Amino acid sequence: MAVLKSCGVLIVRGNPIEEFLLMKHADRWDLPKGHVDPGESEKECALRELEEETGIQYSDIELDAKFRYWSRYTVPMSDRRHPGEPKELIIFLARLLHDVDIHVTEHLGYEWFPWKPPHDIQEQTINPLLAAVSEYIDEPDG
Repeated sequence: MAVLKSCGVLIVRGNPIEEFLLMKHADRWDLPKGHVDPGESEKECALRELEEETGIQYSDIELDAKFRYWSRYTVPMSDRRHPGEPKELIIFLARLLHDVDIHVTEHLGYEWFPWKPPHDIQEQTINPLLAAVSEYIDEPDG
C-alpha cells in the first residue's frame, strides 16, 4: 500500500513570530495542506494548497529554506476517505511579508493564534509541529 503524503505551510506573522494561521474544520484546527498530485514536489504541493485554501500566494511569503517538518501517523478510522492508512505529513515554514485578505475555500474559517509556546491545540499534528518550530527558532542559526 502506498503511503499517503500531505504537504502544507505554517504561516507566521511578525519577526519574531507573533501569530500563526490555522484553518477551522468542523471538529478541529488544521493547516492549509493537502495531498501531493502526481509529478508534484512536496514544496509545489504545499504552495499550491496554501494558495487554494487561503489565497496567499508565493509572492506574499518568505519561505524558510532550512525548516522542513516531517511526521508519520495513521489516519483515524473516522476518516471516510482513508481510514487506518499510514500518512506522511510534510510542513514548511513561511513568514507573511505583508497583510493579505484570507480567502477561505475549503474550511469553515480561519484564525490567527498568538505565538505563546507551548501550544495545546491538536495533539497528533499541530502541537508537535509548533514545538518543532519553537525549538528551531530558538537555535542560534534558526
